[in-house]
Amino acid sequence: MKKIQFGFLLLLLYACDSSTIPNEQALLQQLDTVGMKGPEISQEVLSDIIQQVPSPLEISMLLKERGTKYDKSLLNSTDNLSKYNSNFYKALNLGIYGTDLGYTNIYEQNQDALFYLNGIKELADGLSIGQFFDFSKIKRLATNSRNLDSLLLITTQNFNEINSYLQEQQRANLSILILTGGWLEALHITCQVVQKNPGSEALRERIGEQKIILENIMLLLSFYNNSDPSIAKLTENLRGLQNAFAKIDIVYTYKESTFEEVNGMLMIKDNSTSTINMSDQNLADITKATTLVRNKIINN
Repeated sequence: MKKIQFGFLLLLLYACDSSTIPNEQALLQQLDTVGMKGPEISQEVLSDIIQQVPSPLEISMLLKERGTKYDKSLLNSTDNLSKYNSNFYKALNLGIYGTDLGYTNIYEQNQDALFYLNGIKELADGLSIGQFFDFSKIKRLATNSRNLDSLLLITTQNFNEINSYLQEQQRANLSILILTGGWLEALHITCQVVQKNPGSEALRERIGEQKIILENIMLLLSFYNNSDPSIAKLTENLRGLQNAFAKIDIVYTYKESTFEEVNGMLMIKDNSTSTINMSDQNLADITKATTLVRNKIINN
């Protein structure tokens, strides 16, 4: 199954201006817990996990290709912005709005895209990372769905730069929260679409694959359970979703890799496959658990 590297603020981070360095004092003043020290997670470990997470943009494209119509009601309304007063909720919902922006972009809903762009700017500024973004450039790109592969590549590169900076500021927990919010929103949208279009095996399979992704996210969050009560609570809230995914059986079938010529270059082709066994009840349980966790995040 093809995976594309995940860029947590899809259509946002690729406009990052790495020459602009945020004011350190302003960043430190934004910390909810003064002097809180979290563990250092190597960029290699985080990148390995990120590479396994399907891009929200990829999922949005899959939804559109299946003929599903744009549904704004599936997204987190920007009217909720005033509810997000802590760094914890700002980071989670920054990830959620990033996914929503990608969804509106794929369906070329330019006016809605601008609403989400403004919401993202407000949350990013609130976290003192707005200085990283050239929002005038983002505004132009957010209303254009061309060259998506290039944008995804640049997004991943910029994520690594921002993650490194947040680690230096002992704020790597924010990177993980943004990642979690973006992933959860993509899962929520997909589950809701499948509920209305139960015959889509491709979408059902994509949902089942998230069992492994959730395990990795839970691992990342576990590094902060002892130092950050909010993350500990989020981890506990995700247990219900983890239990729902635990009932899904993923069967991996190994097949020997072969060589394949691609554009004149010899590449290794992975011929192994995985089969996801998920009943309608499993899907209903995952959808319900996803909704419960998401509601706690967006409604604060």
